[in-house]
Amino acid sequence: MGGVPIPIEIRLIEEGYNQAGISGGKGLTTSGAFSYSPSPMLHDKKTLQAVGEQFQISGTWVDAVPYGNGHINDTYLVQWQVNGKPANTIQQRINHVVFKNPPHLMDNIIRVTGHLQGKLNGTPGHNANRETLIVIPTRSNHSYFQDADGNYWRMYVFVQDAITVDVCSNPVQAFEASKAFGNFQAQLADLPGGRLHDTIPYFHHTPRRFQTLEDAIQKDSCNRCAAARKEIDFCLAHRPMASIITNLIENGHMPERITHNDTKINNVMIDNRTGQGVCVIDLDTVMTGCALYDFGDMVRTMPATSEEDERDLNKVTLDIGLFEALTRGYLEGARSFLSSIETEHLVVAGRVITLTIGIRFLTDYLLGDVYFKIHRPDHNLDRARVQFKMIESMEQSETAMNAVVQKYT
Repeated sequence: MGGVPIPIEIRLIEEGYNQAGISGGKGLTTSGAFSYSPSPMLHDKKTLQAVGEQFQISGTWVDAVPYGNGHINDTYLVQWQVNGKPANTIQQRINHVVFKNPPHLMDNIIRVTGHLQGKLNGTPGHNANRETLIVIPTRSNHSYFQDADGNYWRMYVFVQDAITVDVCSNPVQAFEASKAFGNFQAQLADLPGGRLHDTIPYFHHTPRRFQTLEDAIQKDSCNRCAAARKEIDFCLAHRPMASIITNLIENGHMPERITHNDTKINNVMIDNRTGQGVCVIDLDTVMTGCALYDFGDMVRTMPATSEEDERDLNKVTLDIGLFEALTRGYLEGARSFLSSIETEHLVVAGRVITLTIGIRFLTDYLLGDVYFKIHRPDHNLDRARVQFKMIESMEQSETAMNAVVQKYT
């Protein structure tokens, strides 16, 4: 098992973290109150208590409830009594079907968070207890616990006085979240120790995603191709776009970076007093990659005027004001290390990553919804349609988007 270099005691919770944002789950309201997900209880409370008590929590387990709206892992809000006071942590079962090597995943997280903590501790005005995730180790001082059924579990502490939002509703949020991701990349630019593990190999490798889609189309194992004919044709028409970034990387023109790879706004904790981006969370996909992947995923999600699974496509478009705010924020955080080849491809990165995610949703639909959690029939097809409508909006706004990037570079 991967070791934790410095045991993290429950003192972080005792310092008032019981009314704070969750480090690993989403769903807080803007007031900071807990907003529970209607997700089903996938594990009984006896199991959750037994697992929770394997971690270094110097208190009494009280309860656990499903939490957040993530697609992949099983996340629970765990309530404790610590020195007579209520406290909360986040407990997660890592999906080892998606993340096939949880020890490698946790090794990445420990390396990344340890590096961030070292940098923040050495920088006046910063608080490492709030500005990076902190893993609570097990009682045997490991970063995760494996139960008798082979499940992998971890525990995080809170980020004090912060919230997450699922939808970017104004330019300030776009600026702060994108700046946090830019800073995240900048702080990890000198991460020592060689390449991180690939927790999901070829995660944003669009040509490989395209090949997987074509295989699914050819097999049509669930007889769904007919219902998705329009979306399949859209992907085939955009095939040339798929290899733009990967060709640059493979030809040595685009540098490798440490990237987050899932830069939705709800993966940044927002200070509930100042509105500033405090802490980047959900580090399962942090790997060696391309800076454009992170920027592209921000463009895919933050300026979108609809939910990711909106059925009314007339509501789906790119808000150029939000795009300008996120571009300004990201470059404020990342400008110091980005190369000219990276800044020149920021706009196209939005379309490439949106195509990549759309392909993934469409492929999962064709395969029978085996990867992303769904909550209704055709849910993944609806998600794919939103991505493809966003690409159309980006194509229509390309001139304006290029002008914004030139303004801040």
